[in-house]
Amino acid sequence: MTDQRAGHLSRGEDRWSLVAVAGVLSFVAMLDMNIVNVALADIADGLDVSAATAQWAVLGYQLPVVALLLPVGRWLDGVGTRSALLTAAAGFALFSAAASVAPWASWLIGARVAQGAFAAVLFVLMPVLAMRSVRPELRGRAMSVPATLGPLGAVTGPAVGGLLLDQLGWRWVFLVKIPFCLLALFVVRRVMPRDGGLHAPDRRSLADSSLVAAGVTVLLLSLTLASGGPLWLTLAVAALPPLWWWLRGPGGRPVAAAVRATGLLPAHGAVLSLAAGFAAMHYVVALHLQRDDGVSATTTGLTVLAFPLGMGLAGPIGGRLADHYGAGRVAVTGAGLTAVGLLLLVPLGDGWSPPDVAWRLALAGVGMGLNGGPTQALVMGAAPPDRAATVGSALQLARSLGFTLGPALATAVWGIAGSEAGARAGLALAAAAACLAVPLLALPARGSAVRLPDKTVDVPLTQE
Repeated sequence: MTDQRAGHLSRGEDRWSLVAVAGVLSFVAMLDMNIVNVALADIADGLDVSAATAQWAVLGYQLPVVALLLPVGRWLDGVGTRSALLTAAAGFALFSAAASVAPWASWLIGARVAQGAFAAVLFVLMPVLAMRSVRPELRGRAMSVPATLGPLGAVTGPAVGGLLLDQLGWRWVFLVKIPFCLLALFVVRRVMPRDGGLHAPDRRSLADSSLVAAGVTVLLLSLTLASGGPLWLTLAVAALPPLWWWLRGPGGRPVAAAVRATGLLPAHGAVLSLAAGFAAMHYVVALHLQRDDGVSATTTGLTVLAFPLGMGLAGPIGGRLADHYGAGRVAVTGAGLTAVGLLLLVPLGDGWSPPDVAWRLALAGVGMGLNGGPTQALVMGAAPPDRAATVGSALQLARSLGFTLGPALATAVWGIAGSEAGARAGLALAAAAACLAVPLLALPARGSAVRLPDKTVDVPLTQE
């Protein structure tokens, strides 16, 4: 993308079809984080394995996605974006198909691990692709597309998976994403200019990947297993040594320097806090409505859909507002609305009806829609031109850890508070996480030319 990286895009050269590709692939990659959950019982029966073994159809995807984000970001800064995108989308589709025809569990788990590795590349590339496909003054709108569609994929995953499971069987939860990948491959091949090839990671990169993968895998496992008991959270301590060795080594120092160079490290914390608050809220509300209030699964599903509906409607608006008034202002406003919506849920009790819950969720969803794109535009617009993928990978890691951390902490808080006050305690945790994001985003940027109240700067995109 030579002309795009040079920073001289004219109005006619904005490639909105590539922004659409970034949105579609973000939706597909996040959809795969949750769509398989509803099919685990059928997978266990179909492959004649235990429920614990079937669970690795989910963990086998999630672990490489989170563990490889930072190493993949460093690698992508030195290769051609077009070649990497074509390879990742093709690999994702190929191993989706392989998972759908799995004759036994080891085949399925292996396919899901490979699929997760390609998904990690997609997660890092999508904000970079959206940013580089339009002029700087349109980045807010462009970044809002993957920033909105990605979380919507995570939210709609269980609903889509349930529909496919009831009508077509568990193998179709893997096949449904392939047409979107093929469409993306077609558009990228036709529209995106050639910008260099790929090269294999060197030995140093492989060693760094092993350290990060070991640390993040242990951390993710501790958060995942915490649903069975808060003591599992202590396992997270074992993640510190490999992550520390990596951070102090030649692989970690450039990543830390790139994130610090943006002056927006608190914004990464805000992304993690909002993701944790959103995930905790979604878990607590669904469980409370069905288990404590006796609401049907269908009514519960329709109620929680108020959040993605509000988010989907507000996402494009947030991008336009960011381009006009500045990404910082809109990001803080969106985080504030999300916090208000979640705070209004804290008094949740038996007397509330699904509509009472729905409008509060819709308000929080509007806030998330306003926040997502502007926050990504704020951080990615401040990234050093040759380290965009590295900064993007750090941002995606923060979001992914937040999605995993939220339900785990909500479960732990629920257990500590007891069955009577558990839902309220979990919602208070979600609201506190969202409230924390507001001052983090409002902090002035340091060590960067980017200032929060202003529009994102026009950072020249030089040839890598």
